Amino acid sequence: MYLTIQGIVLRVTDYNDKDALLTMLTRRHGRLTVKARGLRRKNSPLIAPCQLLSYGEFTLFEYRGQYTINEAQSIELFTPLRRDLTKLSLGTYFAQVSEVLSQEDMPNPELLSMTLNSIYALCHLGKPQQQVKAVFELRAMCLAGYEPMADACALCGAPEPENPMLDVVHGVVHCGKCREKGGLSLPLTAAGLAALRYILYGDAKRLYSFALPQPGLRALDHASDAYVTAQLERSFRTLDYYKSILPQEETKYE
Repeated sequence: MYLTIQGIVLRVTDYNDKDALLTMLTRRHGRLTVKARGLRRKNSPLIAPCQLLSYGEFTLFEYRGQYTINEAQSIELFTPLRRDLTKLSLGTYFAQVSEVLSQEDMPNPELLSMTLNSIYALCHLGKPQQQVKAVFELRAMCLAGYEPMADACALCGAPEPENPMLDVVHGVVHCGKCREKGGLSLPLTAAGLAALRYILYGDAKRLYSFALPQPGLRALDHASDAYVTAQLERSFRTLDYYKSILPQEETKYE
C-alpha cells in the first residue's frame, strides 16, 4: 500500500552502509519512522528532502506496519538555517523536543505547525534566538498538556505578582515573597511575565509579535528551558550543545 504524506525530518539515523532511518513528524499520522533506501549513496535523489529539518512530501510504501520511502520532494529546506551553526543547533533542539512530545500514528498538526513556524522564525523573522526558543518551548509544552498557570500569583492570588517568579516544578507563577516547598523558582521581570502570558494565551499566528528588553528576555529564556526540563524530567543533549557554542555573555541570566 502506498501513502503520501507531508512531514518534517526530526532525526536521521544510519541503518547500514547505504540506507538510513528517518524519524518524521507528519500532519495526519503523527510521528513516523521510515526507511530511506540508498540515502547514504553519494548521488541519491533523496539527499535533499531527507536531510535533518527538511520539510517535504513523501510517498511511502507500507508493508506490515513498516514504511519505506518510494519518492520524496522538498517543500522547504530552510537553507538560511544551514549557514548558521547556532541556529542549526537550536533548530535541532526543536526537533528533539518535538520527537519527545509526539507519538506514533497519533495526529498532532498543532505541534507540526509550531515546529515549522519556529524554524521559519529562526530563518526569516530576524527575532532574537532567545525569543524564538522561549516561544517554542512554552507553546509546545502547552500543546502537550503542561501549560503553566500564569494569570495570577498561585499562592496569594495577586493578579500582578510582585517580583514575579516561575516555579518550574509546580508550573505556577508567584510573587517573589510567596514560596511553596519543593519547588524550583526562577525570576521573571514584569515585562517577562507579560511576554509569558502573551505566549501562553495569545493568537497562535502572532506569537512572535512582541519585543522584550534583554534582561527580561534572558530571564524568560532561562525559565522556559528549565520548565521543559523539569516537566519532562529529562535533559536534552541538543540544548546542551546549543548553549555550549553561544557567546559566554548570552548564557548569563543575572
